[in-house]
Amino acid sequence: MIKPDFKGGLLPVIVQDVKTREVLMFAYMNEEAFRLTMETGLAHYYSRSRQKLWKKGEESGHVQHVKEARIDCDEDCLLLLVEQDTAACHTGYVSCFYRDVDGRIVGKKVFEPGDVYHEGTHKT
Repeated sequence: MIKPDFKGGLLPVIVQDVKTREVLMFAYMNEEAFRLTMETGLAHYYSRSRQKLWKKGEESGHVQHVKEARIDCDEDCLLLLVEQDTAACHTGYVSCFYRDVDGRIVGKKVFEPGDVYHEGTHKT
């Protein structure tokens, strides 16, 4: 297995739906998140805002089942192809990229955040 270059501490990760190829989200991994993702088959990330490791869906139940992990040519960026339970975005949309640059909603909302998250816990 190719081990990514964690020289900077965190590795950028692009997450796509394995079937539709829709980009679901962007996140970061540290070495521990990468190891846990590879060992469990469930996506783990490192939250820069909370300064901690987190398993995607640990609160919402909307986990990401990793079907394939790819690494770029410089070995410093990952692409995860996942089966996403319910939605990737904490705002309730399938993808975190649910708006265009003019602010128009172009994505599909599938849940209300207040029904899923405790107050103040939905930051990535």
